[in-house]
Amino acid sequence: MTKRSFNVIGLMSGTSLDGLDLAYCKIFKEENAWNFKLLKSRSINYTEVFRNTLKASVTLSSVNLLILNNSFGTYLGEQVRDFINEEQLEVDFISSHGHTVFHQPEKGLTYQIGSGQHIATASNLKVISDFRTKDVTLGGQGAPFVPIGDQLFFSDFDFCLNLGGISNISYSEEGKRIAFDISPVNMLLNHLTNKIGKAYDDNGNLARKGTLNSELLKELNELEFYKLPFPKSLGYEWFQEKVIPIIDASSNSIEDLLHTSVHHIAYQIAECVNSTAKDASSKLLATGGGAKNGFFIETLQQYLQTTKLIVPNEELIDFKEAIVFALMGALRETEEINVLSSVTGACRNSCSGVIYLP
Repeated sequence: MTKRSFNVIGLMSGTSLDGLDLAYCKIFKEENAWNFKLLKSRSINYTEVFRNTLKASVTLSSVNLLILNNSFGTYLGEQVRDFINEEQLEVDFISSHGHTVFHQPEKGLTYQIGSGQHIATASNLKVISDFRTKDVTLGGQGAPFVPIGDQLFFSDFDFCLNLGGISNISYSEEGKRIAFDISPVNMLLNHLTNKIGKAYDDNGNLARKGTLNSELLKELNELEFYKLPFPKSLGYEWFQEKVIPIIDASSNSIEDLLHTSVHHIAYQIAECVNSTAKDASSKLLATGGGAKNGFFIETLQQYLQTTKLIVPNEELIDFKEAIVFALMGALRETEEINVLSSVTGACRNSCSGVIYLP
């Protein structure tokens, strides 16, 4: 009989570069439906030195990138080992997203560091990782992946919005799950606060003080990516090439740039929702670090018109992505579909993830 319950640690290191999320979950199937319980969680902030190392990883030589891949894998395994020992956890396996360095699916390329074998060796546990490569080889974007969790865990909501380094959204249309990346979020906001020595804009207080630069807003909104049809996805390289030059060329104050950026992000998200929402009772679930930015959430609700924006408890805000990667590992373990072609544009659905043994 196939096992229907797993104790999994989901690992997530996002493009916002704020740190590592560990979610110890019970992922289980009953009455033919998958469900979860988040039993323990932990966030580990990256040091400024390590954050800069990850940010600069796109510039490394091939040899140095491989060295970082291995050392980061060992680091992940050590963090899991400490988490397990300190909390006295019983774990079946680890499911790791890794940290995205390159994401250029149009070239058949996606690369996440955090060697699965090094995680397995350091933690002495089975590891499932490298979820994106298979989908890209099937002609897909290799992103976003959270929609499989939206479909199986959060189907009560009309829209599920993730506000991490990048925003992405998912919803059902004609029986299929649709999802795509929308815009940068914390990748952009944190880029600005880093200029004044702050890791992030607490509750959007700095942005709230600023004023809107209409010309800058128009320039950002006219970026070519926003005109592309889905499926589509974003990576740090796009942000570095297309957005940073616009932002860094401005002589506005950081407060004005943050304020304008918040309006830009909210506008792009609302454009997607308002053109899709079927009635005035639509509900949107917002999670990820951006959901803690009070000024952004207020601004987004204004743009959303009738759709009701729902921000859940802080634990779900912080750990939803790690929970979903725990689910993806469980689906890989039971050899069920965990990547949806309707989301990524691949030629077929797939069961993705590479297994590593200690």
